[in-house]
Amino acid sequence: MSSVAGKTVVITGSSRGVGADTAKILAGEGANVVVNYRQKAPRANKVVKEITEAGGHAIAVQADITDAESRAGLFRAAVDEFGGVDVLILNASGGMETEMGEDYALRLNRDAQNDTLTEALRTLPQGGRVVFVTSHQAHFINDVETMPEYEAVAKSKRAGEDTLTARVPELQDKGIGFVVVSADMIEGTVTATLLNRARPGALDERREAAGKLYTVHEFAQEIAAMVTADVPAGHVELVGGAEDFLAQAGR
Repeated sequence: MSSVAGKTVVITGSSRGVGADTAKILAGEGANVVVNYRQKAPRANKVVKEITEAGGHAIAVQADITDAESRAGLFRAAVDEFGGVDVLILNASGGMETEMGEDYALRLNRDAQNDTLTEALRTLPQGGRVVFVTSHQAHFINDVETMPEYEAVAKSKRAGEDTLTARVPELQDKGIGFVVVSADMIEGTVTATLLNRARPGALDERREAAGKLYTVHEFAQEIAAMVTADVPAGHVELVGGAEDFLAQAGR
């Protein structure tokens, strides 16, 4: 895909943070953007308002990707509004919430990612692309320990990545690209804030080890770039601070 202009992009979990900034960047490049949110409609509507006021095209769609009917409604809304879906960015994640049940991390970060891809394949055309957003703490979890507070989430996100990556041959048969974008802890995200609250100083430790932590907007720019990047199916883009993870993993 040489350009996103005129293409429709569905971004899960895009009412705030990295997802919201990715939506704004892609809309600024001419994409039709579907801003997905689970609960906070005012937040999603604000993102859409900023996009439309800047001359872009976007809609906000409520959908809990762990729910089958909700997932179907997300893509139905995209097709109804824009005529199709060309790109899926799997950005929604979680698992540190204490009120969602013990298995929530796996249900969201593995099962729902896979089920959302399955739903998207009803619509994605040849030449479409899927982008899975993750973290170095999750991507390298099989080789590099992470903070105990984040271990369950990291393992569930890695399980999600493995499940999706296993489908690359299927996607290639359909002419659909697949890219993983992984970053270190990101300044200002909910996850980084929760981790730093659970373990004071965690952000400073990662900042020192990496030399620099990307901001929300900087990481969003990297995700947006991978939508059209000329890379092979299954490519993993490591964004910032990966050197020590690679060294610890013996790569």
